[in-house]
Amino acid sequence: MTRGQEAAGWRRLAGLVVVAAVAGVAGWGFHRVFPGTGLLLAIVPAAVAPALVAALTSRRPLWLALALDVVLWFAGTIPLYQGLRPAVLADVANSWHALLTTLLPAQPEPRLLVLVHTLTWAAAAIGAETLTRTRTKIAAAVPALVVYGVALLFGVDGEGSNLPVAAALFVLIAALALLRDERPPLWLLAGLPAAAVLAALALVMGPLLPVAAQPYNPREHVEPPAPVRVDSVSPLDRVSAWLQIPDRELFTVKADKPLNWRLAVLDRYDGVRWTSDARFQPTGGRVPEGDWTGKADVVRQKVTFNGLPGTWLPAAERPVEVGGVRGLAVDPESGSLLAGTKPVKGFSYEVTSRVAKPSKDDLLAAAPVTDPGLTAFPAGPQEKLFRRLAQEATKGADVPIKQAYRLQSYLRTNASYDVTAPPGHSLKGLEFFLQTTHRGTSEQFASTFALMARTLGLPSRVVVGFRPGQVSGGVYHVKSGHVMAWAEIKFDKLGWRPFYPTPGRSGAKDDHEVASSAIEESEELEGEFTQGGSDRPKTTQPQATGNGEEPGSGLSPWVVAAVAGGVLLAGYAGVAAALPWWRRRGRRQGHGPEQRVLGAWRQTCDDLGLRGQDALTAEDIVIRHSGDISAHLRPLAEISNFVRYAPEAVTEAAATAAWQRSDAIRRAVRTATPFTIRLRNRLLLR
Repeated sequence: MTRGQEAAGWRRLAGLVVVAAVAGVAGWGFHRVFPGTGLLLAIVPAAVAPALVAALTSRRPLWLALALDVVLWFAGTIPLYQGLRPAVLADVANSWHALLTTLLPAQPEPRLLVLVHTLTWAAAAIGAETLTRTRTKIAAAVPALVVYGVALLFGVDGEGSNLPVAAALFVLIAALALLRDERPPLWLLAGLPAAAVLAALALVMGPLLPVAAQPYNPREHVEPPAPVRVDSVSPLDRVSAWLQIPDRELFTVKADKPLNWRLAVLDRYDGVRWTSDARFQPTGGRVPEGDWTGKADVVRQKVTFNGLPGTWLPAAERPVEVGGVRGLAVDPESGSLLAGTKPVKGFSYEVTSRVAKPSKDDLLAAAPVTDPGLTAFPAGPQEKLFRRLAQEATKGADVPIKQAYRLQSYLRTNASYDVTAPPGHSLKGLEFFLQTTHRGTSEQFASTFALMARTLGLPSRVVVGFRPGQVSGGVYHVKSGHVMAWAEIKFDKLGWRPFYPTPGRSGAKDDHEVASSAIEESEELEGEFTQGGSDRPKTTQPQATGNGEEPGSGLSPWVVAAVAGGVLLAGYAGVAAALPWWRRRGRRQGHGPEQRVLGAWRQTCDDLGLRGQDALTAEDIVIRHSGDISAHLRPLAEISNFVRYAPEAVTEAAATAAWQRSDAIRRAVRTATPFTIRLRNRLLLR
């Protein structure tokens, strides 16, 4: 084997290593989707195996290499699934939609990771075969760049940054270009640090780009999951039953402070029962933030099941992160949590919640949002009764939150708490509660408050949860008798605010700590309304405030993407046009006449499409060509051979003559080569 063949083999193997690294790094772009090391199980075999196949089959037909890639791809899914998975193709087809309807981070489930495995494998296989079967420079890295672009789209909502990944790709592609350009190894030592410096500059400048502030998010254009009925029995229907057996322990919570542990949120009412319009989405633990972005207490809890039925997961409002739950799903609107399977006794998980702490000014200035679904009242004669009583209870209250506080006070003082009251929250049952019995559990009080609030235009819902429970050593033991329901009203920017219309068992003041503090706060605010209330903003009807922000006036993501693509194409075209000229100029102005002669010969070999064929002698090249090319090629070959054996005797005249011959050959080649082929070679940097 000649030295030239050894160098070519070394460059090919090094190129395959770089292509595998580029594919693997592009696959790692999904780290914002799947944080942690589980992603490596999908990426590493997918990046390495195709490069090995390409190295072993470089002299074999392409179909054989592709067949081996397909077989090995399927074999690579076995450790991913920890066994055979006949439906792996269906998982690949469905995984993209599942990921786009998942709240990031996604759980590293095989049915989702198989998409990364497949994309990385395809990029590595196409890149490796392109490198071994063509003479292109960086075309082998293009499939990996496509995978990186897909990773960027899927990871828009994820934590972390992909700028380091982009920098690594830049350096690796620069190394690939230097290898394919047949530069000496010293060029790698000089070129890679320069590429690393440029990548570092990109890391600094990347966050300053306009598109970095508002990236395109494909999840905004994907239909979210449909509302689902979680349990056959609504948690609100269980309230009265739980109160009849109050000493049954349901779960424990280890937390720093007592809070209400919410279980389920019910926001739709049909006249018979409250149901949930929740659209649960899978998540790896992150819960989207609510409307309130101001001051809040961060509370960490560890919840352990001990008999709580169903798949709802209790937590303090509002959870922002959950750990230890496989198959976790969350409703982004309400923050309600759901387990994938029914938790068993002893099952535990951790929750971090942000408990809103709005100021008094925030509460007094609060305006209810406009949402017809949250103010809908079922058709029936009871609506007139609820509206009349609500208007009587809130007479003189011209500020929305004052109306809510007056309504809360009205129910707490005009009815009594009784665990033996008839269960149910249909319109007929609530009418009987208001007009006849005047006694009930939190099921009736919360339902009545929410419906009366709706007649005033206040968007409302019912929440089922539990009081803090009995504390022992920092652990709150929550029993069935601690169950309670309360109501919430949604205010613009403030989010959902709780109201407790249920009186204590021995009177309005007999409440647990959380409800008591809320009642005291409402009474204090009522007093502030009385003092100088004329200075307060007066809003009696919900305002269509939306999110309180002006419509974005920035460029469309599609326009930014088109401009960026145009800039990249223009830059590539500029490089394709300038690089050959720059290379010729460098060779023509070489140091000394002997270097200029050798540069003319190398330029002629490039023009003839013989780059990389170092084993050919000058005579071999002359024999291959005839006509105008041969007339200039033989004299140039003689000059170059003379230089190789007696470089010190070369004159400037010989160098000038060599370049005249080289230019003549170039013109002849251009005349004989169709324009489309010349254009293709130029764009592929051949």
